[in-house]
Amino acid sequence: MPYIVTGGAGFIGGHLVDRLVSKRYDTIVIDDLSAGKYINAKSKFMKLDLRHKAKMGIPKGSGIFHLAANPSVRDSMLNVNEHFDRDVKTTLNVMEMARKADSEFLIFLSTSAVYGDAKKIPTSELESIDPISNYAEFKVLAENIIKYYSRNYGIKSATLRLANIVGRRSDHGVIFDLARKLGSNPNTLELLGDGTQSKSYLYIDDTINAINLVMRKMPNSYSVFNVGTQDSISVNEIAKILEQKIGVSPKHLYKDSGGGRGWNGDVKHMQLDTTRIRKLGWKPKLNSSQAISKAVNDLIGK
Repeated sequence: MPYIVTGGAGFIGGHLVDRLVSKRYDTIVIDDLSAGKYINAKSKFMKLDLRHKAKMGIPKGSGIFHLAANPSVRDSMLNVNEHFDRDVKTTLNVMEMARKADSEFLIFLSTSAVYGDAKKIPTSELESIDPISNYAEFKVLAENIIKYYSRNYGIKSATLRLANIVGRRSDHGVIFDLARKLGSNPNTLELLGDGTQSKSYLYIDDTINAINLVMRKMPNSYSVFNVGTQDSISVNEIAKILEQKIGVSPKHLYKDSGGGRGWNGDVKHMQLDTTRIRKLGWKPKLNSSQAISKAVNDLIGK
């Protein structure tokens, strides 16, 4: 079976392609290189903007991993149409591609942000969906498109709602942003929000293991799985880990966008209930603090 990875030049997509190629699977990457630039030389690469339907044919019976999206929550609150096209319109076109190719399965990477400010933490897949950012709202719309196609066209599909993913080759997120700021000024560090925001962080290898397991054990109908650690870590704690590893002790300045949030649309506290995927046999090797520590080592070359 050929495997298609949309967004396969990005952070998570690139690592997924590496895993598929290492198992000698026939792997086709579809990406327009607007964000990610990583290309595994052993994969087949198609430079294609999935917002447009032209020339989107794929081999019959392909398995599809749909990762193509704009990953910035903050930017989604400003460039709304751009995010809608890259998250919602792209998903509709991918599902049409899957339908016409009689795809064997489709796995979609969504986000924990769809729960918004969850009333219950840890948050299970059964809790209500209440996004507070355009990024999360568009992920919900994409999930519903996939669910619809799964039900009406028989495409076996699964959505993975991910915690914050960190690790080697990541070029965005809290670790990257804080390290960049400390590189410019090691004496003062600006932290977005009040520093008490706490979220789960999952290392990239554990993420790829989860995707691989769902591929092998996903039910025949549409399914949803939370993917994350069983703990969380605050922005202040992340900053402390980074500072200790770099060897600096900067003064902290806080930039609060309201209610202790880092920006408009920022979920302040997130931890997922991962009972469902754990029943399939998955659990992360690293907790949130360990994932952050390893990701910092990746970034600073230790």
